[in-house]
Amino acid sequence: MPNNLASINEAFSTFEVHESKVRSYCRDFPVKIRHAKGSKIHSVDQQVYVDFFAGAGALNYGHNCEPLKEKLKAYLDNDGITHSLDFYTEAKEDFIQTFQEEILQRRGMKYKVQFTGPTGTNAVEAALKLARKVTKRSNVIAFSNAFHGMSLGSLAATSNPKKRQGAGVALGGVTFMPYEGYLGEHVDSIDLIARMLQPGSGVEAPAAFLIETIQGEGGLRCVSARWLQRLQALAHEHGALLIVDDIQSGCGRSGRFFSFEGMGVTPDIVCLSKSLSGYGLPFSMNLINPDHDVWEPGEHNGTFRGNNLAFVTAKAAIDTFWSAPAFERELQQKIVYLHSRLKALAERSSEYIPEARFLGRGFMCGIDVGSGEVASNISQAAFRAGLIVETCGVHGQVVKLLPALTIEYEVLVQGLDMLAAAFEQVIGIARYSEEKAA
Repeated sequence: MPNNLASINEAFSTFEVHESKVRSYCRDFPVKIRHAKGSKIHSVDQQVYVDFFAGAGALNYGHNCEPLKEKLKAYLDNDGITHSLDFYTEAKEDFIQTFQEEILQRRGMKYKVQFTGPTGTNAVEAALKLARKVTKRSNVIAFSNAFHGMSLGSLAATSNPKKRQGAGVALGGVTFMPYEGYLGEHVDSIDLIARMLQPGSGVEAPAAFLIETIQGEGGLRCVSARWLQRLQALAHEHGALLIVDDIQSGCGRSGRFFSFEGMGVTPDIVCLSKSLSGYGLPFSMNLINPDHDVWEPGEHNGTFRGNNLAFVTAKAAIDTFWSAPAFERELQQKIVYLHSRLKALAERSSEYIPEARFLGRGFMCGIDVGSGEVASNISQAAFRAGLIVETCGVHGQVVKLLPALTIEYEVLVQGLDMLAAAFEQVIGIARYSEEKAA
C-alpha cells in the first residue's frame, strides 16, 4: 500500500487525473482492488483486508457468494435476458413467487411489489410520490439525522447539512421532527409531534412519515418498538402513510429480514435496496399495501427497473439463506458475540473518552467515540492494519461496522482484534482479555 502522498498520487494517477473530485470512499481507503471473496478483499499489491464495510451494506452475503454466483453464471451461459424494462420475464416471475412465499407469507405480510429504478434513492422517490398521490397532500414528515438518498426528493428528507448543500436548490416538501431520543430521554418526541400536528401549529397535514428504524448514516440510532407503534398510530390518526426505509437495515442487516419485524407495526410502504440482490447488483423495490397501489400504468417508470441478473441472485439468496432456519440461528449467535466484543471495547474506551458507547442493532452497529477526528483516526489505523471499517454520524463520530452476515467466525474474530488494536493505538487504551469473551 502506498505510504505517502506522492506515491499515492502516482499509484492512482488515472483516477486523480480523469475521475471527478466527488469520489469519497477511495480517499479514506486508498487501495487498488483486484479481487474479493467472502469477507476478504485483495489488492493489486497483494495486501489482504478484512471487510467490515460490505459495500456500505450492499453485500450482506459477502463478495462473490458462491451459490449466488453459480446461479448467475448459469443464467448468463443460457443467454438469459439481462435488460427488459418491465416486460414479463421468467427470472422476474421466479423472484416474485419466491419472495412472496418465503419472505412475505412466512411473516404474515401482504404487499404488492413495485420495481423502481436501480438504487435506493429511486425507491424512496417512488414511495414519496405514491404517498402524495394516495393522500393528495404534499408534506412529508422525516426525522432528525435521517438519510434517505441523494436525488432531490429523497435529499429533501435527508437532514445532513453537507449532503443538502450539494443540491444547489431549495429543498422543500418535508418537515423534520425529532427522532426517538433526539431531545433527550426526558422528552417524549411522539407527544411533541402529535402536538405539532394540531391546528394552529403551522405544520401541514402530512402525506407520510418516512422513518429508518436504524439510522445508518445518521449515527446508528434505533427506535423502540413502542415508539414505532405510536408513530404508526399517529400516522393513521392523521390519514398519513407510514413508510419504512429499510434500504440499509433490511435484508437481514438488523438480524431479521426486515428491521421492523417483531415490532408490532405494518408499514404502508417498505423501501428495499442495497442487499436485495445479494450480490451487489443494482436492485430496488418497494412493498406497497395493496389498498395504496393506485399508480396509473407508466406513471412511474425507469429504464433499469428490470434487472434480471439481480432477480436471479436475489432468489438464490432467499433459497440459500432465508429458507434455511439454521442461517438465522447462526446469525443470532454471531450477533451476540459481535455485540459483546463491541460493548466491552466501548466500556474500556469510556475510561479515556467518556462519550464512548455502543450503538446499533444486529450486524449494523458500532461505537460512538464523540469525535469525528478520533473516529476517523481509528478507521485509518484499522485500515493500515488490514481492516476496512467506516464512520458515520452527523460529525462522523461513530465507528460503524457492517460485516457480511455470512462472515466466518474466525474472520469476525480477526477483524475485531484489529479494531481493538486500532482503538488502543489511537486513544491509548491497553489491551484486555475480557473483550474476547464469547
